[in-house]
Amino acid sequence: MKTIDLSGKTALVMGVANQRSLAWAIAEALGQAGCRLAFTYQGERVQQNVTKLAAKYEDALIMACDVTSDDQMEGVFARLEREFGRLDYLIHSIAFARREDLEGDYRDTTRDGWHTALDISAYSLVALSHGASRLMQKNEEGGSIIAMSYIAAHRVFPNYNVMGSAKAALEHAVRQLAYELGQFSIRVNCISAGPVSTLSARGISGFTGMAAHARAKAPMRRNIRQFEVGNTALFLCSDLASGITGNTVYVDCGYHIMGT
Repeated sequence: MKTIDLSGKTALVMGVANQRSLAWAIAEALGQAGCRLAFTYQGERVQQNVTKLAAKYEDALIMACDVTSDDQMEGVFARLEREFGRLDYLIHSIAFARREDLEGDYRDTTRDGWHTALDISAYSLVALSHGASRLMQKNEEGGSIIAMSYIAAHRVFPNYNVMGSAKAALEHAVRQLAYELGQFSIRVNCISAGPVSTLSARGISGFTGMAAHARAKAPMRRNIRQFEVGNTALFLCSDLASGITGNTVYVDCGYHIMGT
């Protein structure tokens, strides 16, 4: 059986908040396979968490990045080029909407709330892929870009509201980028994870009920575990997935196939 060895590869992981983050589960899977890691953070509290976690990897790179700033994103890729010389993988696990836009009526979403959610949660993938693809084109093997979505991109979940719109835009961006970057052997895919208790998930009103419903209805009768998302990302980054691009891969114990 072929094992996944990412020795000599490099990855930029964006969106780690703490040890329960799906982004951290992905970083762990890539790091254990030998990949050199770079992390970004926003804010002092998150910086402390990321620095503590990243200490596990002696050669990890840690950088500040606010994805609403073009200058900061450009600075990240400039430093990656100086420090790593190349980039093989980009993990985009970034999403944000204002709390008031994740409860109540969707029709009450403000223009500013819409712009904030779509800018940070969806447009950032487009902007970051621009910088990442430039570094990935240094590699004959190309690279892999992975974004994180949720089934609310296609179905209605009360209180998910504008974030569902953002995830729908994100999944379209994945397909569009896959089309444009395929000529450079850069693959772009999306993981749609089932509900799991992360810092961002706990900001959604009624999340506990969403997780319980998924657990009861999923064919496997349970919620997912973080490492299952990490393993899927590891596969999508590896050459075992060399023919896969433009896809949304569901890691949700089968919940997405159900009618209720």
